[in-house]
Amino acid sequence: MEKIIVQGGKQLKGTITVSGAKNAVLPVIVASLLSDGACRIQDVPRLTDVETICDVLGEVGAKIKIIDAHTLDINCNKINKFEASYEYVSKMRASNLVMGPLLARLGKAKISMPGGCAIGTRPIDLHLKGFEAMGARIKLEHGYIIAEAPRLTGARIYLDYPSVGATENIIMTGSLAHGVTVIENAAEEPEIVDLANFINSMGGRIKGAGTKIVKIEGVKNLGSTTHTIIPDRIEAGSFMVAAAITGGELMLENVIADHLKPVIAKLIEIGVEIEEVGNGLYIRASNPLKAVDIKTLPYPGFPTDMQAQFMSLLTVVQGTSVLTETVFENRFMHAEELRRMGADIKIEGRSAVVEGMNRLTGALVRASDLRAGAALIIAGLAAEGVTEIGNIYHIDRGYDRIVDKFRSVGANISRS
Repeated sequence: MEKIIVQGGKQLKGTITVSGAKNAVLPVIVASLLSDGACRIQDVPRLTDVETICDVLGEVGAKIKIIDAHTLDINCNKINKFEASYEYVSKMRASNLVMGPLLARLGKAKISMPGGCAIGTRPIDLHLKGFEAMGARIKLEHGYIIAEAPRLTGARIYLDYPSVGATENIIMTGSLAHGVTVIENAAEEPEIVDLANFINSMGGRIKGAGTKIVKIEGVKNLGSTTHTIIPDRIEAGSFMVAAAITGGELMLENVIADHLKPVIAKLIEIGVEIEEVGNGLYIRASNPLKAVDIKTLPYPGFPTDMQAQFMSLLTVVQGTSVLTETVFENRFMHAEELRRMGADIKIEGRSAVVEGMNRLTGALVRASDLRAGAALIIAGLAAEGVTEIGNIYHIDRGYDRIVDKFRSVGANISRS
């Protein structure tokens, strides 16, 4: 199995261009299933999750052509299969997003129960609640979910929790339903806005994306379009934290600062200098850093996808920090790996108490999930000695050429 090997102690200095967002590109690729024509998607990050979702689309009849390293052409005018098999769906939870578009296009969808990172229970009951409200019949059979609806009708749907996946799935389904669908207590993430913009560019009628109430007026069909994926705010945040932990200086290009407000606010509170420059951010960590408390929340709150990276940073910041996780109940598995590097972390229910120390020590560690993997790389950059990170397939799922990008700004990092 491949590993990432990090020799700590190098300050990061230079410029990094942030890739297209993982959490935006996956639903956009899936939404191309709604189109009768051809869609070109630009600024596609090179990720194993992108490969997996393309395999899922290919399985149901989509024709996908790779134009260059970051551009895909997808033609879905001959979708002929309503089933997404266990082989692909078990690899990645986002595969459940194909259910809505297949239901809207074919009147039936069958998917295996989804897989993905082991960061807690993430039920899809809210997705199914939305489908049922629009007239679908749901059955569970032998590890598969089957939805059938000869005719989908718009409905008013209240989400008990602002689930990103449920909001996206209902938006896609409602785009081809008869009448108007209204989602109340919708998720507000920028990636949902990107999805709505993509569907609207195909001829969809979606209003309110990025707010708690989204209105979708169904149309008879959707056509061709070209769309560029928004920058990855979590990748950008990860590099910002890496600059902070190494006392470095980075210029990040292709960043939307508004998408990173809570991350920027916490880094400034910690003592990092951040300046918005054009379409990017300049980050410098030259001042003594201080402990902070962090509580993860749905957007626009502090992102759960940045909790692990900040934990790594706070292990070497003098003082006591408390990180409270409210989104996923099992997202502190990286704490044990950080303790192997000498970190002083105590888990108390949904909170982690971090006592900052002068340094970490390199060790053999394993990535338990995607963001935990990034956190271990970040810890390794600051640690004394060598850190070897296993299970790096998690990292490849969500970070585009992360080793190359870190090496380009001075990190002593490699794959082996």
